[in-house]
Amino acid sequence: MQRVDQVIGERLTTEVPLVREVAQYIISAGGKRLRPALLLLVSGAIGSEHPMRHTLAAVVEFIHTATLLHDDVVDESTLRRGRETANERFGNAASVLVGDFLYSRAFQMMVDVNHMRVMQVLSDATNVIAEGEVLQLVNMHDASIDEAAYLRVIRSKTAKLFEASARLAPILAGADEHTEAICAQYGQALGTAFQVIDDVLDYEGSAEELGKNLGDDLREGKVTLPIICAMRTGSAQQRKLLREAIEQGDVAHLEDIRDVILRTGALDAARASAHAEAKRAIEAAEQLPVNAYSKALLQLAAGLLERRS
Repeated sequence: MQRVDQVIGERLTTEVPLVREVAQYIISAGGKRLRPALLLLVSGAIGSEHPMRHTLAAVVEFIHTATLLHDDVVDESTLRRGRETANERFGNAASVLVGDFLYSRAFQMMVDVNHMRVMQVLSDATNVIAEGEVLQLVNMHDASIDEAAYLRVIRSKTAKLFEASARLAPILAGADEHTEAICAQYGQALGTAFQVIDDVLDYEGSAEELGKNLGDDLREGKVTLPIICAMRTGSAQQRKLLREAIEQGDVAHLEDIRDVILRTGALDAARASAHAEAKRAIEAAEQLPVNAYSKALLQLAAGLLERRS
C-alpha cells in the first residue's frame, strides 16, 4: 500500500496548481483505500507479484476518487471523512473538473499497462458506475423503490469497482476463467455488503464516527435498504411519515424516522442482507489457495459486519 501511495503521488503531477491542490486535498483525506487493497490482496492470494499491480491499484483509487468528487457535487454534500468536501472548499466547478482530470489520468495509466483486457474491464466498470449514478438520480424521491431496484443501483454504483479491482489481479496473472470468476464474485459481494452497511450506518451511527452528516441520504431523497425494509413492515402511519420524508427530502423529523426504522426492525433486516452478501464473498474466498492473503480476504468480509464507521 505504501508503494500504491507512492504511485498516486507520482501520477498526480500537473502544471495546473488548482488541479493539484484539489486532487491532493481529497486523496490526502485518506479513506479506507479498500479497492486498491483488494487488488493487492487478491494478487497475493493467487500468488501473483505482477509488476503493474501497484499501478492498477492506483488507477482504481483514482476512478473511485473521481466518483466521490462528482457525487458530492450532485448530492450537495458538505462533509466527508470528517472534513469539508472538495466542492464545499473549492466550489462545484473545480470539483467536477478535477474529477474529470482524475478519470482521464486513470485512463492514461491504463494505457501504460498495455493490456487490452485490463482496459476493457476498467472502461466497462467506469461506464456501469456512471449508469448507476444516473439510475440513482432517476430514483430520487421515489418512495415506491423496492429492494431489487436498490440492489441494481448499488451493484452498479459501488460494487462494480470492487468487482473490477478483484478481477484485475487474475487477469494480470493470466489465471484461468474459473479463478477470475471466483475473484469477481468476491469483489461484487464484498462491495454490495459494504454499501448496505454504509446505508445502515446513516441511521445507526453518529456524525463523528462516520465523518459525514447523518440523514444525508434522506435529505437527498435516496431510498436505501433500511427505509425500504421499514416501508415493508411499518404501519400505515409509519409508512406515511417515511413516504413524505422521501418525497420532500425532509429531515426535520429525522429522530422520528430513526425511531420508526428501529421499531420496525429495518436495521436488522438490512444487516441480514449484508450478512448474506458477506457470506457469498466468504464462499468465494474459500475457493482460493489457502495463505495469509486469502485469510485476510476472509477476515475482510467477516469484519464488514462489525463495521461502525
